[in-house]
Amino acid sequence: MVILFCFRCTYPDGTLSLHGQGDLGATPSTLPTVGTNLTDLTLKRKKVTVRELGGCMGPIWPSYFKDCSSVIFMVDSANIAQVSSSCIQLLSVLSAEPLRSASVLILFNKRDMPCTMSLTEIKSLFRMDDIIASATQPITTLELSARSGQGLQEVLSWLESITVK
Repeated sequence: MVILFCFRCTYPDGTLSLHGQGDLGATPSTLPTVGTNLTDLTLKRKKVTVRELGGCMGPIWPSYFKDCSSVIFMVDSANIAQVSSSCIQLLSVLSAEPLRSASVLILFNKRDMPCTMSLTEIKSLFRMDDIIASATQPITTLELSARSGQGLQEVLSWLESITVK
């Protein structure tokens, strides 16, 4: 099973980088993604490969869609200037033919930042209700703080739920 992890967010010191074998343990360090990173996780005795792609690699994301069964799309909810481009990229991902039946997790990151919009505000800007209603894929949305680890357990639960399928 291959999961594509796409994101358009950075903390001043980087962004979420998945490391480890599915055990939360300590909060992961935040490092910017240059190129792609591959991480193997073992969830419910099943190997899951996560391919991490940074937002600057958006133009070549489609070359990775073919073998994906799921997508994690991370949004910087503290950067209002980036919301429209993130939404356009999300719509592009959701409309890609190879991903028409992929499970999709949309993560609204940086919930720990003081300037972060409320979840209601950012979902409204994204028009998430309309996106979910018209998408062919099952979509889940979660809040996250990659820096503090808030919400990571929910992400692991989602990953475990899709590996059972």
